[in-house]
Order: sequence, then structure tokens, then C-alpha cells
Amino acid sequence: MTATASDSNRLSIIYDRECPFCAAFVKLYALRKNIGGIELIDARTRPDLVRALRAQGMEINEGMAVIWQRHYYHGANAMHLLSILGADRGLLGRLNKFLFRNRNAAEVIYPVLATGRRVALSLLGRKMIPHQ
Repeated sequence: MTATASDSNRLSIIYDRECPFCAAFVKLYALRKNIGGIELIDARTRPDLVRALRAQGMEINEGMAVIWQRHYYHGANAMHLLSILGADRGLLGRLNKFLFRNRNAAEVIYPVLATGRRVALSLLGRKMIPHQ
């Protein structure tokens, strides 16, 4: 699968824009990044990319995906990478570093966040990203 970002230093985050938690996180992250370009991709508008991610074993309904330096990261691994690359200024930056900088902690915490996403979407009457 080829990366959507042509520049190997560009960071692409594939997320669910209809999830209020996901959308808020990526927007704040984009404002506080420490790296070059960043591309935020709403998975609901890119079924081709979602299919390609799923073919690689990355279920977008179970976690966001990140493409950086032509490598793909998913779920807890994506959050771990973002915690390393992100700025540690402000409450969100410090919290992100605290929760996800340790890979083992990220593996424990991320499933809880994914469950919270499913609950939030259900309460808001929104559907999961469909299989097409």
C-alpha cells in the first residue's frame, strides 16, 4: 500500500471526523505538532483508503491510523507514535505524553478509548464507518 503523503516527513492521520473525541484530538494535535507537514484525513470520505487499511489488518473502527515516513501505525501504536512526535506543551500535550509514551501503557489505555468512541457514536446516533 502506498502512503497518501508524498513527502516522507509528512504525517497523515486517518481518523473518524464524526467521532467528537477523535476530531478534537487530531485538530489539537495538528496545532501542537513538532514535525513538518500534517495531513488530516476523514476516513468517511476515503473508502478506498479504509479498504486498503483493512486489507492490511488495520480496522479503522478499532483505531485511527497514522502514516509517517512510509510506515503505517494503527490504534495504540499510532497513539504511541503521536505521543513521541507531538509537542509536550499544554495540558493535552502533557497528558498525551504521559498516557501514550510508554508502549505498554498505550496498549492498555487505547482499547478503553476505542470503547468510549463506540459509546459516544451510539449516543449521538452516528454509525460506525461502513465496510464497502
